[in-house]
Amino acid sequence: MAINKETITGLMETIQNLYLSDDIPWMIGYSGGKDSTAALQLVWMSIEGLPIEQRKKTIYVMNTDTLVESPVVSKWVERSLEAMRTAASEKHLPIIPERLIPDYNNTFWVNLIGRGYPFPRMKYRWCTDRLKIQPVNNFIRNKIAEHGEVILVLGTRKAESSRRNQTMTNLEKKRVRELLSPNPTLANELVFSPLEAWTDDDVWVFLMQYKNPWGYSNMELLTMYKGATADNECPLMVDKDLPSCGKSRFGCWVCTMVEKDKSMEAMIANDEEKEWMIPLLEFRNKFGNEEGDRERRSFRRMHGNLQGNYRQLFHGPYKKEVREEWLRDLLQIQKNINEEGPEEFSDLELIRIPELQAIRRIWVLEKHEFDDAVPRIYYEVTGNEFEDPSWICAEDFGKEEWDILQSVCQKLYGDQELAFEMMYSLIDIERNAVGMNQRKGILDNLEKVISRTFYQNEDDATQYYMDKMNRKKDYGGKYNEKFLSYGNRPLEEETDEESEE
Repeated sequence: MAINKETITGLMETIQNLYLSDDIPWMIGYSGGKDSTAALQLVWMSIEGLPIEQRKKTIYVMNTDTLVESPVVSKWVERSLEAMRTAASEKHLPIIPERLIPDYNNTFWVNLIGRGYPFPRMKYRWCTDRLKIQPVNNFIRNKIAEHGEVILVLGTRKAESSRRNQTMTNLEKKRVRELLSPNPTLANELVFSPLEAWTDDDVWVFLMQYKNPWGYSNMELLTMYKGATADNECPLMVDKDLPSCGKSRFGCWVCTMVEKDKSMEAMIANDEEKEWMIPLLEFRNKFGNEEGDRERRSFRRMHGNLQGNYRQLFHGPYKKEVREEWLRDLLQIQKNINEEGPEEFSDLELIRIPELQAIRRIWVLEKHEFDDAVPRIYYEVTGNEFEDPSWICAEDFGKEEWDILQSVCQKLYGDQELAFEMMYSLIDIERNAVGMNQRKGILDNLEKVISRTFYQNEDDATQYYMDKMNRKKDYGGKYNEKFLSYGNRPLEEETDEESEE
């Protein structure tokens, strides 16, 4: 379709009629990118064109901040939301911007550094649901409970990909009302996609021809997209031989679902003032590198059990020393950016205090690492005391006792890598069960520790698991047939980690 004044006017009338047709509140997904900006701008212009007395339905603008967004884009969105609040109030518009974040106990860093989850990959993509889907669905469910039904406005377009085209076309066939498609994942939610027939160029033409109604600059948005394109080009005319800003992808700077963060690399290459982001790229490449990742992880799964294919064990969570090293590096990068980066990022938080508090609880209370490394690492890097006012834990054991126990285990058991883990876990369970009321189940907990730490090393554990599978096979039990087979283990075999939680 060709974008001109007549098509925009007609679309705005459609939006106005749909808005006035019922009392169902609207929710607009806004990422700060071109598509969501265009969709929100269309709705804003349409509602602003209505008399004030007809602007009764609330319109929630939902922005999902994963807490690991590209800092440049995150700052852009933050300021955009502030501008929306001000403009909506001044223009008497029922538009409410909402910043949605994941639960602090379930963020990227809490899972990667805290729990030791392997970095996300195609067969184990644990990040999307936790960081993006859950915050939005929780917000929407609350509004559905309050209003009975909601209409979700998205900037999705059929031209984005053949898969998106097929999905949107299939949902069109299930429409219960004109222009409104059902959401297959949430009941009582209808989806309106005003840009469904637009191309990349249609979006840019609209944004360049119509001034941003909440006072932000669409030209700056175009410039940001240009900066994230390898050759710094952003043509608006349709030409399959030319790159398009529509191919730029802004997202999490930690994303390991792609081999390289090309948008951030292009930003740095196109603007020397953004060279302060180089450490972010280097850090992301460090933990997202497939090579050597097995050695950084325990040969047991998340809960200590063994599993594998082709006579090799699957490796599970990252080891203690790796998690601590990454936390130290992350805090150091954050400190350097705060002190030496651009003024506007002097308060940038790559990892938040509530996340550090959650990591502390996982390490000490769940993993029994009673040396309590988070406050120590935080102080050594920042020079500041770690704030955790709700922390309640016995302090009779700490770093000094940890070091003594580690030294003793080294002398007694040598290179038996799990002996120390068995000892500190058993001691921690016992010391925390100080009263009769807290001793319930202590024998089961002690047994669990022993059952997952009695191996000398990975070779010993592999042989133990193989003998176990052979016994099950001999006695007609259910066994892991793949493990007893010869062959090469696929690189990605993390699909069952979720089910172990």
